[in-house]
Amino acid sequence: MSEQTDRVWQSAEVAHGYLEGMRGAIPLAAEQLDVMMRVIRAAQPELKTFLDIGCGDGILGHTLLAHYPDAQGVLLDFSEPMLEAARHKLVASRMQIQFLNKDYGQADWTKTITILTPFDAIVSGFSIHHQPDVRKKELYSEIFNLLKPGGIFINIEHISPDNHWNEELFSELFIDSLVAHNQRHQPDIGSEETERRFREREDQYANILAPLDLQLDWMREIGYQQVSCYLKIFELAVFGGIRPDA
Repeated sequence: MSEQTDRVWQSAEVAHGYLEGMRGAIPLAAEQLDVMMRVIRAAQPELKTFLDIGCGDGILGHTLLAHYPDAQGVLLDFSEPMLEAARHKLVASRMQIQFLNKDYGQADWTKTITILTPFDAIVSGFSIHHQPDVRKKELYSEIFNLLKPGGIFINIEHISPDNHWNEELFSELFIDSLVAHNQRHQPDIGSEETERRFREREDQYANILAPLDLQLDWMREIGYQQVSCYLKIFELAVFGGIRPDA
């Protein structure tokens, strides 16, 4: 397997920098979460169990529990600083959540979560794109096998741009969003410094972006049904599919 570039996320400095800056400035972040929940509610109105892989600060799990307060979940990440942030965000729900420090880039990761399988829903946010394409497809298959019949997988993801023009449009959108975020929360950081930090950010070298259409094709090949992209703006997409009923 190729060298893992995503180890940068195990750095407390990188993780905290992302959570304090980039995370709150993601364009259409609230809309992405709203779309995720609309699709999950339609597929699993009585959701009882869920898994969030690459959970980061736990925002997806937090959103799921706001709609399904009695659900039980597993939040998995290989970055201890991220898991610590998730524990803090979900402290009120700690009896319902199992936090796991595990690298899903390794094929044996599923052995650690058998206690709650199969899941009604599996979600991921801006994480799977750190895996090589071969591993992405394997992961979608592993996720499929962890879902109960009728269970749904939703991926909120960073995808590859269609062309350089769209790539630059996305960068401009994100920089504008970061500038607005910093004006509210870190006004000492000017627009030029914000752009410099965005374009020179260390974590971008961990990105292995794949085209949206290719990933949707993988899911169809694996056996997911109702495969669709529910929201897309430049390099950000919300997409997923359902494991068929038995």
